[in-house]
Amino acid sequence: MRILTRYILGEVLSHALIGAAVFTFVIFMRDLGRILELVVRNSAPLPSVAEIFFLTLPTALTVTIPMGVLVGILIGLSRLAADSEITAMRASGIGPATFVRTISIFVILAWGLGLANNLFVAPRSAAALARLQNRLKSSQVSFEIQPRVFYEDFKNIVLYVQDASNTQGAALWKGVFLADISNAAAPKITLAQSGVVIAEGPEKLRLHLQNGSSHETAVRSPEQYAISTFSQTDIPIQLPAAQAQPREVVSAAEMPSRELIARMRGNGQQERNYAIEFHRRLALPTACIVLALVGIPLGLSAKKGGKSTGFVLTIALVFLYYFFSLAGMSMARQGKVPAGPGLWFGNVIFFIGGLFLLWRSERMPIDLFSARTLWANLKHRMQVKTRALAQGSGSAFERAANRKRVFSARFPLIIDDYILRDFIVYLGLILSTFLVLMLVFTFFELLGDIVRNRVPLVMVGDYLVNVTPYFVYNTTHISVLLAVLITFGLMQKANEITAMKATGISIYRVILPVLIIAGVLATGLFFFDQFYLPHANKRQDALRNQIKGKPPQTYLRPDRKWIFGQRSNIYYYEFFDADQNRFGSVSVFEFDPKTFELTRRIYASRAHWSDTLQKWVLEQGWERSFQGMSIHDYRTFDVATFAELAEPPSYFKKEVKQSSEMNYEELRKYIRDLQQSGFDVVRLRVQLHKKFAFPIITFVMAVLAVPFALSAGKRGALAGVATAIGIAVVYFVVAGLFEAMGNASQLPPALAAWSPAILFSLAGGYMILKIPT
Repeated sequence: MRILTRYILGEVLSHALIGAAVFTFVIFMRDLGRILELVVRNSAPLPSVAEIFFLTLPTALTVTIPMGVLVGILIGLSRLAADSEITAMRASGIGPATFVRTISIFVILAWGLGLANNLFVAPRSAAALARLQNRLKSSQVSFEIQPRVFYEDFKNIVLYVQDASNTQGAALWKGVFLADISNAAAPKITLAQSGVVIAEGPEKLRLHLQNGSSHETAVRSPEQYAISTFSQTDIPIQLPAAQAQPREVVSAAEMPSRELIARMRGNGQQERNYAIEFHRRLALPTACIVLALVGIPLGLSAKKGGKSTGFVLTIALVFLYYFFSLAGMSMARQGKVPAGPGLWFGNVIFFIGGLFLLWRSERMPIDLFSARTLWANLKHRMQVKTRALAQGSGSAFERAANRKRVFSARFPLIIDDYILRDFIVYLGLILSTFLVLMLVFTFFELLGDIVRNRVPLVMVGDYLVNVTPYFVYNTTHISVLLAVLITFGLMQKANEITAMKATGISIYRVILPVLIIAGVLATGLFFFDQFYLPHANKRQDALRNQIKGKPPQTYLRPDRKWIFGQRSNIYYYEFFDADQNRFGSVSVFEFDPKTFELTRRIYASRAHWSDTLQKWVLEQGWERSFQGMSIHDYRTFDVATFAELAEPPSYFKKEVKQSSEMNYEELRKYIRDLQQSGFDVVRLRVQLHKKFAFPIITFVMAVLAVPFALSAGKRGALAGVATAIGIAVVYFVVAGLFEAMGNASQLPPALAAWSPAILFSLAGGYMILKIPT
């Protein structure tokens, strides 16, 4: 019995580890971009980077440990049942109770691990991660000021720089425009030919300006105007509050369990939240036990379905469990039920269901509908129809000789059909797996908002349908990686690759059909992103806002009051009516681009666009022109037009668009428009290059997977999955790191977008060349 116990536990444990790793990978990737952005922008040292990654794992494990237990039991037992090993064991007198006792060793260990993680490790790691992130945000000052971009986040300061370069510990600026808006109606303007900025602590910068002038005026006395020149001057700048102020509020997820118990006593909303968090820490690990009670009888009953049935059951049971759990949590948050019953609702339902299934399996086997049976029936019908169509069309030799070729008489051959059939089947299954996981996690994430806002299920379904293309686009490359690893890994395990090489077929010829399909998929993803995906992303973004109860989104930026004109002029206004095309209190600053000296300043209390004149009509204002550092001319006007102010109203109606909601050409025009007006477009430029670089990754992943698959030996599909997880983690970290460096202007946008594809393609190509052909 000891040998049998080890055998069953080994089968369950191996699949549980793979399942937990996959689920942890899916959850971890969602926060990877934010973490890498924090690391890059704050120049975190390598120990801090490693600390951030390790501190994020315990929070993910609170959910993925119970999922891994269910995956291990269902897929492990389903594999044993499919090979008739369960039948042999039961024929020798081993009943379900024996399986429960054997697997309970693994389940209790997982429950203890999950309980320790939820009660002690996860809260401490969450608190430590919050402290580390806050320390990184306030420890260093970023000098990455983009040239020709208005920065309006400083306190009472608006900053614009013509050109910028960085040195050790400082930043060098040329053509500095600084507006002190303490008095928004009459800002003090400072211009300088050059400047140096140095950090004076975590909350302050000191700006040293050279060869410049300051301009001041009074709103009620426009005839009064002061100009002061300087060869050198220092101006202190307070950093934005979001960067300088540490976080003071500690969330319930970061509190130690003892403190939660002390604070949860009471009837207030805050006490209820503490009670919900405490019961959640106990209920999630206990899911290992209740999911095992349900999984054992179902896994024992999966006879011919094998791992496919185990996977389908895993997805269905995970969905049902977290649906009941989150529904109970939502009712507890609304005060409809106490925290205890609400958080334990899912566990109670599955505990009762597990006991019933165990009782049923003792008396008669549970008949499960197999996904593999469905596929076998469908495949049989297709074969019957194919034979019927083939009758009367000649002999088998004639049909083989007359097969249509795509490229030449040597492609595709029967061997290509054989390889592609397996590859496409595995690709479809894997892509469907990722898609279902993403949709389930998305549904769980929105379930609280769905219940709270009473969102119709039709709207939820519409949202999931429209978010599906986004998930397909972002998981195809990983699906191709995994499909190639499994396809060639199983062929290598069955010695099929060896047989092909023995007949004189080169490895390069064997992998050719898969690489062609990968290239077609990469091309298809690009056109998919150009013609369909932006529309679907707009739709799903609007539906998500409705589900979360957000008001209709405005795509204009009324907070942006400084815009660079089409010529060498800067617009500043206190109010802009986008519907009627009217300005309130507008100023225009014209300067010489060579010397960066102010040449003219125009102010008007009101301005409106005339469709007849195709000009801006300014009212109740004044105009000053400058020659060097002195006033050359001054005049007031009741109504005036200026030919130089030729920007139409649409120029000031800058929309906030997501790069995912535009194709390449739309994004390119959007960047050019924003850049002309003085907006920061670094992130958008990175995304523009990714429009081409990201689809290429699908082909690169296929190239990279081939050498790993052919070196798997006899390990088969399980080793392929483990290898794919490792490669995917490395890829996402590298890609996220390069993208974060591009967003922080530490790399050119093109290099940031293309570097992952270049590095991984070089690695894959080198390893393929090293394979014995």
